[in-house]
Amino acid sequence: MNLLDFALNLVLGLLLGTLGGLFGIGGGLIAIPALGVLFSLDQQLAQGTALVMVVPNVLLAIWRYHQRNRIDLRHALMLAGPSLLFAMLGAGWAVTLDAGRMRVGFIGFLVALAIYNFTRAFFRNAGGGNTLRYPWPWLGLLGSGAGLLGGLFGVGGAVLATPVLTSVFGTSQVVAQGLSLALAAPSTGVTLVTYALHDHVDWALGIPLAIGGLLSISWGVKFAHALPERVLRMLFAGFLMICAVLLSLEV
Repeated sequence: MNLLDFALNLVLGLLLGTLGGLFGIGGGLIAIPALGVLFSLDQQLAQGTALVMVVPNVLLAIWRYHQRNRIDLRHALMLAGPSLLFAMLGAGWAVTLDAGRMRVGFIGFLVALAIYNFTRAFFRNAGGGNTLRYPWPWLGLLGSGAGLLGGLFGVGGAVLATPVLTSVFGTSQVVAQGLSLALAAPSTGVTLVTYALHDHVDWALGIPLAIGGLLSISWGVKFAHALPERVLRMLFAGFLMICAVLLSLEV
């Protein structure tokens, strides 16, 4: 990789990191379709390479969210523990699947989440708080499902956990995004290792993306806490739909 390519990938990482901080997903969700469209990577290679950026971004974003709105350690551990175990299962399954079918399944997953979030933003009260509507042990069930999907699709499960935390557990959007990052941290790490062991990672591409993401993710977290709740949810839903459209170009 020459210096120009490194610089361009660094700039792409800056953009992805900002979006990752804004939506509490580490940047992987937009990185996967971007890598597929811009670099013609297949689904598994795009997911594995995106994780090189996602893992450090998630760790920094957790700290930034915790600084602004304290993350409850008990809730974070209840999400992260089951997520780690089920992410191992999902990642092991993902590396054996057909890349084309995985991409179609991922698109459907994104569209369903986008429609759900649009519906909630338009027709339901967008308010939420710092406390859980249901007892915290129920978070283990969410962690299991999100971890399985995170291992399968390489997005850490945060994209699923955020809408569930706001709608089912009654948290605010920023609280949900902080907890979702805590859920994603261990599962993204083990998923990256699994993909790397199966040669589904382009390190030369992933490292400059990771550097750019680390430099910019704090900006996204700052924006997330400055936006109105409903606006943030609408942007999140629109973001999911854009990712689905980008991926569909590669099907």
